Amino acid sequence: MNVWPISGASVDASGRRRRGVPVLISGVLLLALTACGGGGGSGAGSADGGKAKGADAARTKQSEAVVTISPKSGAKSVDTTGALKVSASKGRLTTVEVKDDKGAKIAGSITGGGTAWTPATHLAASTRYTVHAVAKDSAGRQAAEDSTFTTLTPQNTFIGNFTPEDGSTVGVGMPFSVRFTRGITHPADVKKAITITTEPAVDVEGHWFGNDRLDFRPEQYWKSGTKVTVKMNLDGVEGRKGVYGKQAKTIKFTIGRNQVSVVDAKAHQMKVTQDGKVVKTLPVTTGKPGYDTWNGQMVISERLRVTRMNSETVNLGSEYDIKDVPDAMRLTDSGTFIHGNYWGGGAFGNYNSSHGCIGLRDLRGGYDRGLPAGWFFDHSIIGDVVVVKHSHDRTVDPANGLNGWNMSWEKWKA
Repeated sequence: MNVWPISGASVDASGRRRRGVPVLISGVLLLALTACGGGGGSGAGSADGGKAKGADAARTKQSEAVVTISPKSGAKSVDTTGALKVSASKGRLTTVEVKDDKGAKIAGSITGGGTAWTPATHLAASTRYTVHAVAKDSAGRQAAEDSTFTTLTPQNTFIGNFTPEDGSTVGVGMPFSVRFTRGITHPADVKKAITITTEPAVDVEGHWFGNDRLDFRPEQYWKSGTKVTVKMNLDGVEGRKGVYGKQAKTIKFTIGRNQVSVVDAKAHQMKVTQDGKVVKTLPVTTGKPGYDTWNGQMVISERLRVTRMNSETVNLGSEYDIKDVPDAMRLTDSGTFIHGNYWGGGAFGNYNSSHGCIGLRDLRGGYDRGLPAGWFFDHSIIGDVVVVKHSHDRTVDPANGLNGWNMSWEKWKA
């Protein structure tokens, strides 16, 4: 085969070409490179390369899922209820994490097939929260969003004064009772913020007395040895318009031995039972005609070794003023006590002579602990039950003291 110089090459007088060789070599290399690049048959390599590029593009394409968090990041004075919302469009939420400024997580649930998340509880006031949410689209690609906001600082607040005290051991009739410093107009929100767990487990329900008191109890008296844990998560709860709780406490108490004392106003005696067995029978005097003692189940709510009793405080005029009543234990808010009586003479076990209280024989100063009043005081605790029968008065109002046991379970739950 003849090889001709390419256009632009020349031949000198001796017959040798100038610049032809290097051009020819370049041409051969060009042909070789072209042949190598086009090898492999029918362009198969080019098709595979296209598929790989398509897969890479799918993997690196931005997720179609869109995560939305309300309130927006940087928001301040955010409401503690109803403002926090997380949602996803064109995808489903897989992770939502909300933490306060101490790192505590806020419980919540993903709903609507992954389209929304809502908190299980209200938020605390004056608190900084961070939100991290992740959603996936139909191709499994993730999209994430973050937000940081601060809740409102309330101008008006309330707390709940509660009984029994943390760490106490109480009788089987003791409810957990909360009296609020402001009237509550959002009772469901406040009630939801107080949770009670027990060991062993028992159903405990709350009941409102008016708009400022909420009591919790089981259907029957507590079982001895029950451990009760109360969590009052009132911080940030809007109890009434513009008035927020500022309390977050955990209270624990234990139920002691079962002591229920039954007073027979007609027989003028009281039988003290522990765990269902009569351990003592004591002579008593109850309310005389016109001042009859309430019937019903009453819970000891206060114990006073010595106290003053003045009839004017219970709207009975100047009937009496005794400055040193010994061994007194409160049964109602209205002033019914079971107490030591050193002035009753022969009334104990024989006739009713009081202005509505239950009297037990005692000495002035209560120094003899073997007498009925001293013995009963020393063997009683807050939460013990005193039941009065056969009096001529009606049953005590369930709201008068810690005496919700005089209400049926159905009414209590309603």
